[in-house]
Amino acid sequence: MALLEVSDLSMSFADKKLYDGASFQLNKGEHMGIVGQNGVGKSTLIKILTEAELPLEGSIKWQNRVRVGYLDQYADIPEKMTLIDFLHTAFADLYAQNDRMAELYTKYAETMEDKLLERAGRIQEELEARNFYDIETEIERVISGLGLDDIGRDHEVAKMSGGQRSKIILAKLLLENPDVILLDEPTNYLDVAHIQWLEDYLNNYEGAAMIISHDFEFLQEVTNCIANIAFGKITKYRGTFKNAMRQRAEKEEVQRREYEKQQVKIEKTEKFISKFKAGSRSTLAKSREKMLNKMERVDPPSTNIQATFNFPYADTGSQNALVVDQLSVGYEHPLLKPVTFSVNTNQKVGFEGFNGVGKSTLIKTILGQLKAKGGHVEFSPSARVSYFSQDLVWENDQMTPLQIIQAQYEKLPQKAIRTKLAKCGLDSANAMKPMHQLSGGEQVKVKLAMMEFEPSNFLVLDEPTNHLDDETKNALKDAIKAFPGNAIVVSHETSFYNGLADKILNVEKLSLRKQSKEV
Repeated sequence: MALLEVSDLSMSFADKKLYDGASFQLNKGEHMGIVGQNGVGKSTLIKILTEAELPLEGSIKWQNRVRVGYLDQYADIPEKMTLIDFLHTAFADLYAQNDRMAELYTKYAETMEDKLLERAGRIQEELEARNFYDIETEIERVISGLGLDDIGRDHEVAKMSGGQRSKIILAKLLLENPDVILLDEPTNYLDVAHIQWLEDYLNNYEGAAMIISHDFEFLQEVTNCIANIAFGKITKYRGTFKNAMRQRAEKEEVQRREYEKQQVKIEKTEKFISKFKAGSRSTLAKSREKMLNKMERVDPPSTNIQATFNFPYADTGSQNALVVDQLSVGYEHPLLKPVTFSVNTNQKVGFEGFNGVGKSTLIKTILGQLKAKGGHVEFSPSARVSYFSQDLVWENDQMTPLQIIQAQYEKLPQKAIRTKLAKCGLDSANAMKPMHQLSGGEQVKVKLAMMEFEPSNFLVLDEPTNHLDDETKNALKDAIKAFPGNAIVVSHETSFYNGLADKILNVEKLSLRKQSKEV
């Protein structure tokens, strides 16, 4: 029996249909990659499987007693809880049993009842079977593997960045070691070394997994089957990611030929009906009309919206767009050695380094959002900065993209806003959907669209590729390359810099954490 069986699944929001009678199975030992363009319903599928959303129709059947773990990046975490305390919650049931065992031993010491000793012994055997006494070793292994050392064990979760928070939630999920793990973009906040560690972990993981990712190299390493979401269907392919994509391309080519062949037949039939419907051959024409109405139509091979971006440029004559001199950044303590660099006219700079090293802190200090601990930052007097932050946080996530942009640019006609959103890959249905119902990729597109309403000459983008599909990443890269002004781009995907950045600042080499564990 399959661990998971999905049958006749249908789901839609407003007038956008995500799935129409979709079915697939997840079997024991399968590591399934879930792929598809932004907005096709990948994250919604995970929400349905975890009962966070209810489908319009269909059946979701998990095998009895299967333990399912989900990478929930928005999980509620108590105030004042530290990183190490949070990771210990992965073993809450074992700690509760250990406390119960201690109570039983205490009572036995008082009463000398043999049944108390027997109960305590059974609990101890179960704790040993579940490796309770190796918990600290396992926690340290995961802390090291995912780079949580750089955050600090006593760092409060409430004070962490979105990327740091996502990493510790992933760590807790791995420590829980469920029968099935559901991962939604697990590599978004990991650097190369930690992605490699996660690849090794998953390749040694004996349970089943479903993994949403736009990191195709990662999927190639960790999956043995792929579920592709497109045209309202979920098609499962066996084998590696590359093999699956080859099968998908072949299937789409067959579909394209069948679609074109059917369109020719439909056109000929419609002409025949129009010509003879009222004449001597009307009976035959009506017969063909009935046949046409009953014909099962082949879907066109592609209906996905292709995103394009165009950041408007405000001309400037300055030769030194940005000068950073001995800048010290951090919170209670400096995170980095003093930073010195300059950005000349039209130069584009990439910031690289592992997640949590301080790239976002450096960006926010340069922009004046955080107070510098020392040093100096000076933009050109004519600089007009447009900033993309990686956090998908909205003042009111019940508002639609149309309403959010309209509130910021009151004089803009709705038609202009809709046109801009459509060019950025967001259709009319999603433009009218509350932000909390949009996928991560769709929310990123809204933020990028908002950058296109005001001319600038200096783009600052902090992890803009998170959540984006490959086609949209390429469109964004082309737009940044075509932008006549300056740009600072932070991305954990080194391939995004290739052919884009004129120079790279390795923030990791500036980190003070190798000398000090202060955060």
